[in-house]
Amino acid sequence: MLKKIPPLISAELLTILAEMGHGDDLVLVDRNFPGVSVAASTVSGQCIQLAGVDTTQAARAILELFPVDTFVDVPVRRMAVVGQPEAVLDVHIDMQQALDAAENRAVTVEAIERMAFYEAASRAFAVVQTTEARPYGCFILKKGVVFD
Repeated sequence: MLKKIPPLISAELLTILAEMGHGDDLVLVDRNFPGVSVAASTVSGQCIQLAGVDTTQAARAILELFPVDTFVDVPVRRMAVVGQPEAVLDVHIDMQQALDAAENRAVTVEAIERMAFYEAASRAFAVVQTTEARPYGCFILKKGVVFD
């Protein structure tokens, strides 16, 4: 056991987060996302499963360790609702609140079309899949720099 590591951060996930560098993308997705098949194309080839947690819970834990990029205008992307690209669902609101609280600033989140999301996810570093039941709980977070 380690001090100050959130309990839901497994050794496998901790390794992935530590191996990532500035500008690498982490995909955090719901239970409906094809995590294993998309992860096969990622840099690490890994899909880390977080059972019993939703994307917001996972994000809060990850964001205790993971800096969000400040060098890009849009450091977080989310999957847009099919047929309603401007829709903002509760899962999106919850993630925005988690991001803003973790970063002590307003973090820009952009919606991208479903197939574009899959393509971007396949180029990421790794996939973290939760058991989030709410649809469209899929996000791509760009890792930033630790300044302290």
